[in-house]
Amino acid sequence: MDAVTSSPRRWWALIAIVLSVLTVGFDTTILNVALPTLATELDAGNDDLQWIVNAYVLVFAGLLLPMGALGDRYGRKRLLMAGLGLFAASSLIAVFANSAGQVIAARALMGIGGAILTPLTMAVLPVLFDERDRGKAISLLTMGMGLGLPLGPIIGGYLLEHFWWGSIFVINIPVALIALLAVGLLVPESRASVARRVDLLGAAVSTLGLISLVYGVIEAPTKGWTDPWVLASLAGGLALLVIFVLVERRGAEPMIDLRLFRKPRFAWGTAAGTLASFALFGVLFIIPQYLQEVRGSDALGVGLRLLPLIGGLFVGAPLGERIAHLTVTKLPVTAGLLIGAAGLALGARTEISSDYGLVATWLAVAGLGIGLAITPAMDAVLGSLPRDQAGSGTAITMTFRQVAGALGVALLGSLTSAVYRDQLDTAPEPAKRSVAAAVTMAARTGDGALALAARTAFVDAMATALLVCAATAVLGAVLVALFLPNAKRRTGTGESVDELTRVA
Repeated sequence: MDAVTSSPRRWWALIAIVLSVLTVGFDTTILNVALPTLATELDAGNDDLQWIVNAYVLVFAGLLLPMGALGDRYGRKRLLMAGLGLFAASSLIAVFANSAGQVIAARALMGIGGAILTPLTMAVLPVLFDERDRGKAISLLTMGMGLGLPLGPIIGGYLLEHFWWGSIFVINIPVALIALLAVGLLVPESRASVARRVDLLGAAVSTLGLISLVYGVIEAPTKGWTDPWVLASLAGGLALLVIFVLVERRGAEPMIDLRLFRKPRFAWGTAAGTLASFALFGVLFIIPQYLQEVRGSDALGVGLRLLPLIGGLFVGAPLGERIAHLTVTKLPVTAGLLIGAAGLALGARTEISSDYGLVATWLAVAGLGIGLAITPAMDAVLGSLPRDQAGSGTAITMTFRQVAGALGVALLGSLTSAVYRDQLDTAPEPAKRSVAAAVTMAARTGDGALALAARTAFVDAMATALLVCAATAVLGAVLVALFLPNAKRRTGTGESVDELTRVA
């Protein structure tokens, strides 16, 4: 057994890695809470606010694939530390920004840091843990990622209530620096055993293709799916990604090895994580609106009321790892997706008069199912990767999950908007834009009937979206049950038969 994978020190190293993903995790949700404040303090219009969010998302999605490959080439620890340093530095720039443009630039830099951290935090796990403990490590990393979801609104609400708007970026700096120090001291360096030439053409084409595709997906709910710019962006992105696949298939030293998709555990583990991410991101897009506009919660209240979802995730992630260890991989993945679907279907029964107990119940069930599925699915992906491709292989999976998340928000956002507008066909046009606009108009005019109609329409729209999420999870469960192979067994000495990443 490798000296690193048997050392107790590896669990301390995992804490450093969890801190890294936590830094990225709560930054996104903390910003969403602060957008109204940024609009006032920086005199930012809707387009500015949209770009403050999207600058991060676009750069992040576009650079995931090349950053995973660069980690394999130059060293995963080295690049991980660079990502944390960049995240801290760009947060410092945002703290002292005095215009929306400067915040947008800082967010783009944060996107580069996030694109480095997301695949490489997962890619270093095979360096530290053999097959016996890798599932436990993934479950802890999954919980770390999930913890950022409610922490963002909770921390953001507190900071905005007691300090100035820049404090939402200050919080990133000490967390990133502590993680940077911990990674430097505790995480061993690792890289591919044979240094490949950097595939500049593949990196450029994949980055432009993903940025174009994600931009089209982001803009579609606002401009419409038939808008010429949206169609051009989607078509251009897909065309570039097709070119990227052709380049990678024919290249002597491709950035990513497309033959990985011939490995059923990699392909179907990625598929399970992708479909689960579609459902999860869709829920996280819809539920805060429901809690704020229908139930009247403030930002802090939204964060607190999301805790059942995270509680379910915290129970499901280690339980999924344990079940996979005792039985077979496809059992917890299939069961988790079905349980998640049941929770989402229960959520579709939410009515405007429903108390929070029902909401908390279905959020917990959905979180339990997603946690149960994702940990063994990601373990299947990592266990199938060759030693030299931990970074690029993980980046493929993370890219699919992030694009699925963006699609989940866009498609479900469009669906929710369509159902909502249909339910309010006789309401004034401004009230049809969103439930928030309708509630604001009703408060200004004293029209209680409009507020009730808007909230009822949004709950109906939410039910439709949750049913789509549930159907997606059921589809994932069927595919996993049919096609995901079970894990290879360990040898009698306890060594994993999966190849471990080489420690430099």
